[in-house]
Amino acid sequence: MNKPIIIFLLSALAVTAAKSDDKVVVPDSTGFKFTDTLVLETTPVKDQNKSGTCWCFAGNSFFEDEILHAKGDTIDLSEMFVVRQCYLDKADRYVRLGGVCNFSPGGSILDVPYVWAKVGAVPEEAYSGLGYGEDKHQHGELQAVLEAYLKGVVKNPNKRLSTAWRKGFEAILDAYLGEVPQTFTVNGRSYTPQSYAESLGLNVEDYTPVTSFSHHPFYTPFPLEVADNWLWAGYQNVPLNELKEIVDYSLDQGHSIVWAADVSEPGFKWRKGYAVMPKEKKQEDLEGTELSRWVQLSDKDRQEEMYDIKGPVEEIVVTQESRQEMFDRQETTDDHGMVIIGKAVDQEGNPYYKVKNSWDTNQLYNGYFYVSEPYFLAKTISILVNNEGIPTAIKKKFK
Repeated sequence: MNKPIIIFLLSALAVTAAKSDDKVVVPDSTGFKFTDTLVLETTPVKDQNKSGTCWCFAGNSFFEDEILHAKGDTIDLSEMFVVRQCYLDKADRYVRLGGVCNFSPGGSILDVPYVWAKVGAVPEEAYSGLGYGEDKHQHGELQAVLEAYLKGVVKNPNKRLSTAWRKGFEAILDAYLGEVPQTFTVNGRSYTPQSYAESLGLNVEDYTPVTSFSHHPFYTPFPLEVADNWLWAGYQNVPLNELKEIVDYSLDQGHSIVWAADVSEPGFKWRKGYAVMPKEKKQEDLEGTELSRWVQLSDKDRQEEMYDIKGPVEEIVVTQESRQEMFDRQETTDDHGMVIIGKAVDQEGNPYYKVKNSWDTNQLYNGYFYVSEPYFLAKTISILVNNEGIPTAIKKKFK
């Protein structure tokens, strides 16, 4: 998930359920009117800006929500602490494999719990990662420098690696993101990254990554074949209907969900606040002058007209088979990490998920948007969910 510019309860009482006073978002020219039917309490929307670190913003937001749910505490975790540690471990792997592996700013939904378990966590106030003259994250230069450095190392011009290359790599990260504090103070108490993570009360074993693809057996974990799964970690595999059942159940239990998905579809309209999968127009569905005009359009004009959406539209029917084909043909790609924090319906009663993004708040719904059920079923790569959010009948099937 590394497209940077183109989500993640005090108790069940923190859930805003469907009532007579449901918040109705009045649409502008989009033609949509969304009514929130369930919204979980969540921490504020953040901005990854020009960095390919959506996976970390999503993972941190999710853990922040879990702490809010369990303890009622609103905290702000440092994304760049996690990014820095992943860069170090990716570099080790890249050099050991002679450069024959992925090295990018992207990551998976499992990277945050991986870092949490390995080295701990740090609050944003102790490590912002903005030590290079910018007010917002801008990682183009950083990534270019890191890649060039590692390429020089793996060429191995001395015929054996020096004992200094990793120190040099760490120095680059220190120069851009800052040195990691050995200790820091929160509310008058001193912590290390490990002790701070322990104080927050989360156990990474309480979370399960889930996906749904038929090229592996269901109810058996497998390493999801996407480039940013650099840990080559296993994901539980379930049928598509159960993937949706898990998301719905998790939300009903008061737990948000990390959502990794393809956001490159023409029906993904971030600025307009929705994502849909319109059914393609076919000639046999057209009549009279509409058909005459349609056949005269170029392929580009037809696509633009099909996605010139003015409100709820008829969407595709997604099956396990069609979803698999999209993935196998790489029409569905691992683009972006976000957090599902609620449910909604449009003015025609069609169901949507409310999603928290990390692309700032300068957008129609202040950093949130609505994803239709067909879009979710077609374009989900994976989810990360609290084990309490998985129905018992499904958990019993896991091997």
